[in-house]
Amino acid sequence: MKRFSIVSAVVALGAMVFTALPAQAADPGLTSKEIKLGISTPLTGTAALSYGKVPGAMKAYFDHINANGGVYGRKIKLIVRDDKYLPTLAATQTTNLVLKDGVFALVAALGTATHSKAYAAASLAKKKVPDLFVNTGFSGFGNRTKYPTTFTVLPSYAMEAKIISKFVKDKFPGQAVALVAQDDEFGVDGVNGFAAGSLTLASKTLYPQSSMTDARAKALVTGLSAIPGKPVVILFGTTDVTALIFKAAESLNLVSKFTWIAGSVGGDANTLLALGVKPATIDGAIAASFFPDAKDTTDEYVKEFSKINAKYNPGVSFDNVVLQGMNSAMLTVQALRAAGKNLTRTGLMKAIENKGAKFASAALVPLNYSPTSHIGYNGYWMGQLNAKGELKPFGGTLSVVTTDSTTGPITPSTFKRQSIPKNGIPTNS
Repeated sequence: MKRFSIVSAVVALGAMVFTALPAQAADPGLTSKEIKLGISTPLTGTAALSYGKVPGAMKAYFDHINANGGVYGRKIKLIVRDDKYLPTLAATQTTNLVLKDGVFALVAALGTATHSKAYAAASLAKKKVPDLFVNTGFSGFGNRTKYPTTFTVLPSYAMEAKIISKFVKDKFPGQAVALVAQDDEFGVDGVNGFAAGSLTLASKTLYPQSSMTDARAKALVTGLSAIPGKPVVILFGTTDVTALIFKAAESLNLVSKFTWIAGSVGGDANTLLALGVKPATIDGAIAASFFPDAKDTTDEYVKEFSKINAKYNPGVSFDNVVLQGMNSAMLTVQALRAAGKNLTRTGLMKAIENKGAKFASAALVPLNYSPTSHIGYNGYWMGQLNAKGELKPFGGTLSVVTTDSTTGPITPSTFKRQSIPKNGIPTNS
């Protein structure tokens, strides 16, 4: 009896020690009722004129999901921090999101120079923080060794430049070409793409980010007007700079002197018009896109996202930037669902690698996620703006092509887009 009592006591003590051990801690930003996500993006400053709409668009979509049960019962909370499109502030705000706000993952961070600095400063790789669907086409973010937790979504600037190069050579043979690009990772990625596309440039102007002024834009346009013939001018910068150059051409009566091509970053017609560019100036300008045009109300994604925007983001006009924000939010919800009910940071990233290529999205080109690729979309179609700001397929026929960021060929796309989930609510697992 004495021996039995001693054994019983030991067993009871062991049970007490076992039950006293804490359960495995959940990843930061995650509770049984909430998933906390964070975004660092410009809410003030020149870049905010267009991209300041992204957080509101994403929140509107998350509110729609939350109102319909959330993700396996968890509601999504989006924490937004303003980085003013400044690299040092982006580093601080991203660190704040991770350390002070304790977010589970980052979503849709904007900018090449801003986010590359923020990624290192916040130690996202070391902390294994998922860095989802960054709003930059910098091809370097596809480097899984340097950015192991980052998933790109936009086609790279190098891809875009290669596709524009072929388009110019095919549609405007013999015309001189001038390139005006931002002098940082963004612009240089494009410059490398134009080189890979073997596009001969009669003129190349690189300018530091935030350095373009009205006077410099007028001097630039005056200089370009000396190029013989009707040169093709490719504007590879942010929308505010594109607007400055367009307005400089207006003031000098030189709009019709050039064939204008605006890169996907700076070619948003709604923003250009809001910045004071005349409708007659954008009428005929060429731009690249991988989405349907946000004014195309016959498109099922545009139609559904517009409804969600009107309900949860009232007073904000639906445009290409809002479309982009809602699309990234839909991708985020699908990623969270694909990771399952036992959500972890590692599981989230694995889910995108294994299932992300099949996520529903508004884009007209495929996603390329896999266990060996964190690259999102990989193609474009070329369109022409009208005075209303509508982007129509160049020549009247939609022609979507895909490529890579290096020396791969440009090929016609055979991708068939999935229908949007009913009421815009994914049911994937």
